[in-house]
Amino acid sequence: MVTLNRATRRVLKPTRVRLHAAVAGIAFALIGGLSAPAAAASIGTNHTDTGMNTVAAATTAAKTGKADTPAKPSSGAAWKPADHDLHTAAVAGGQESLNPTKEQLANAKAIMDAGQKMHLPARAWVIAIATSMQESQLKNIGDLGSANDHDSLGLFQQRPTSGWGTPQQLQDPHYAATAFYKGLVDVKGWNTMPLTDAAQAVQVSAYPDHYAKWEKAAGDIVNGFYGSGPYANTAKNIK
Repeated sequence: MVTLNRATRRVLKPTRVRLHAAVAGIAFALIGGLSAPAAAASIGTNHTDTGMNTVAAATTAAKTGKADTPAKPSSGAAWKPADHDLHTAAVAGGQESLNPTKEQLANAKAIMDAGQKMHLPARAWVIAIATSMQESQLKNIGDLGSANDHDSLGLFQQRPTSGWGTPQQLQDPHYAATAFYKGLVDVKGWNTMPLTDAAQAVQVSAYPDHYAKWEKAAGDIVNGFYGSGPYANTAKNIK
């Protein structure tokens, strides 16, 4: 039996976020699919198509930036996120520490990679990683029977019955992170609001303040993949 340190799952999600996440699965399936890592389970069925007009709109959204989602600078490896890139609002008190395993860091890297492919800034990566820390401890949770919170799955404990995707899709870290980001960029002003408010707008948790405590650790993990901070030595070996 596995006990998860995550917020109780939302039962009713706002229609806008639910539709957005459902459409994300269709659009990504049509434009080439998402490659599942070896750790992801292969279960579930295909999501119902909601029409080509909706798919086209989702595809366009995936390829275009928004005013409040500046892209990562194009200088490539020479660029590293500064503190003001990672933390665009005041960091809450009561931060918790983490000693991540290689599995957890690999999942964090998958979350970062998905955000980079969408040309989202470092702040988005921090929000997503902190959210996954709260929801699943950065573990790709599969079918645990009665230990699951309802039908919640994957890094973000997203629910198939809430329209996030199929069970198979939600256990693909890249798909799950992409679905989260698509909900995030629909939140007006997400890039400058407190992390816990941005995460809660997407997740609709019964415990909205719990995301805040992971912000510093999430920022340290991002820095680790750029060769600095407490996780740099471990992160450099994650491919």
